[in-house]
Amino acid sequence: MSTEEIKAHYDVVIMGGGPGGSTLGALLARDSDLSVAIIEKEEFPREHIGESFAHPLIPVLEESGALPKVLASDCWVQKYGGIFNWDPSGPSVALFDHANWAVDGIYRWAMHVNRSEFDKILLDHAKDTGVEVFEGVSVSSCTPREGGCDVLLKDGRQISAGYFVDASGRRNSIVAKKKRQWLSGYRNIAIWQHYTGGRFAQTLPGDWNVFREENLSPIGCFAFQDGWCWYIPVPKIIDGERKLTHSIGMVTLPEILKEPGKDFTDPEIFLRTVQQVPMLKDLIQDVTPVMSDRMLTATNYSMINDRFADFDERWVLLGDASYFVDPLFSSGVAFAAAQASATAALLRHTAESSLPEEDKRGLWRDYDTEWHGMAETFALSIDQWYHAIGKSHPDSVYWSSRGGADEAAANREQTFQALLNTAFTPDLLQVLSKGSRKVDDLEHEGPYMRAYGLAAAAEPDKEALISLAAGVEMRSSVGLDVPGFKAFIPPEPLEFPEEAKSAIATYWKDPVANGHLVSSPLAEPIACHRFFFTADPERVQIRSVEGRDGGAELWELLGEGPKPWRELTALLTDAQQRLARRLLRAGMLEAREAD
Repeated sequence: MSTEEIKAHYDVVIMGGGPGGSTLGALLARDSDLSVAIIEKEEFPREHIGESFAHPLIPVLEESGALPKVLASDCWVQKYGGIFNWDPSGPSVALFDHANWAVDGIYRWAMHVNRSEFDKILLDHAKDTGVEVFEGVSVSSCTPREGGCDVLLKDGRQISAGYFVDASGRRNSIVAKKKRQWLSGYRNIAIWQHYTGGRFAQTLPGDWNVFREENLSPIGCFAFQDGWCWYIPVPKIIDGERKLTHSIGMVTLPEILKEPGKDFTDPEIFLRTVQQVPMLKDLIQDVTPVMSDRMLTATNYSMINDRFADFDERWVLLGDASYFVDPLFSSGVAFAAAQASATAALLRHTAESSLPEEDKRGLWRDYDTEWHGMAETFALSIDQWYHAIGKSHPDSVYWSSRGGADEAAANREQTFQALLNTAFTPDLLQVLSKGSRKVDDLEHEGPYMRAYGLAAAAEPDKEALISLAAGVEMRSSVGLDVPGFKAFIPPEPLEFPEEAKSAIATYWKDPVANGHLVSSPLAEPIACHRFFFTADPERVQIRSVEGRDGGAELWELLGEGPKPWRELTALLTDAQQRLARRLLRAGMLEAREAD
């Protein structure tokens, strides 16, 4: 247990010292004058699931200052993308940011890591930057009060905080105080262990293997009758010696474990099973388990909290405490780090700026709304993938249950708004479309496409007259550019200068040396406009970002009087049309039959 004295007050108290909490602490310590404490119930190092990452993590580690320390360690293997064998026609592959790599030839990259070491490096870095870190200390409750909150520790001590951040992981939040909802209709269990003696996934034969020639490490994901397996190189310390192991995990249904011969929590049954999985079996015939007597498990993890932030109660949810998507695309830690970057910006712009309260509330709304949109649409994208795999395994108990996502989740109004405002994740689209990168090539009966169809069903008749609904107003404001991935070129941007693309390509050659070439979208609030109902401004808002979707111009067109939908859309860009559909969906535009 930490022996340092805990102070009576901190500007920010963070519950949880994992990658999200420690990265937030370091960002605040480096970029603000706020006093920060991290309260972590465990003593680090500690084991944790989630050993393979997606590339949006790297720029956040660079900005926090932790990246050089991670790179100087021996706990990681550079990762360039993934191999996904889930279709009888052959495996799909995706390099990170595949479309832009095809243009500039620069590899984007992430890491496979030994989580116990990686997490400790990040937590120690937060401490080095000036964050006060307390390990082996548990938080009991957080009670809002005027101007802040009171944090009660389980040992009876109490801390006054200006803001409280729950980064405690996959549990019902002590501040949100509502049971979490399922983010996916699928109820999985993950079972895994580490093995020595495995071959690298990039050595698999075949012209499809874009990783083999330059020995680029991918994650391997391999579907089989009862689920799918991951295959991740992990450098671990075993009996005091550094050894390269592979994390081999299985995602399946809990009820399948009850079938004869399928208790995959039994190490012998697990190994015998994975050594028969197509393609994976060619890599692991000679592996030896690090632990011979047990497997590690995690269940029921794809869930989401109803709210991610509350301006009046001064709390924010971060990382798995807000939501966790199925691990099929290794997104968890990258999302947590990106949320940490957004939370740092949110707290800086709130506590250390002269913005009017109305605009600060807008920033908090953006964090909640836009991250919810990211979670909902990404989860539907993963469910779309599951549906596609299921089509290839019609006789499987596991895959036959993959046909439909949680209808309650798919029908949430916030999901519809997000679907109308968010592009399909480019790297996922690369895999699911077999490289065409066309949404039209996806299975139209899949969960994402079904939900998108429902969202777009608000399309009015071409001759319907479109006008502003009564009581709708628009005001100029500022916003939080969530998710705000640094060094990311968005798909089909309205305007993205060639010099900016070149700077991003150079950045990825050496993010530490070239960090100054690219700025974070979260560095400053962005100019925006907000549409709202004057009778209840906080209930529903639709945000338009200046320079992206032309909200001000759309407002002027609508102010000229009713126009047929055909005529209006002819005057709008694609982004403005998406905005108009969102306004229709929210009831801020009315469509009536022409006289």
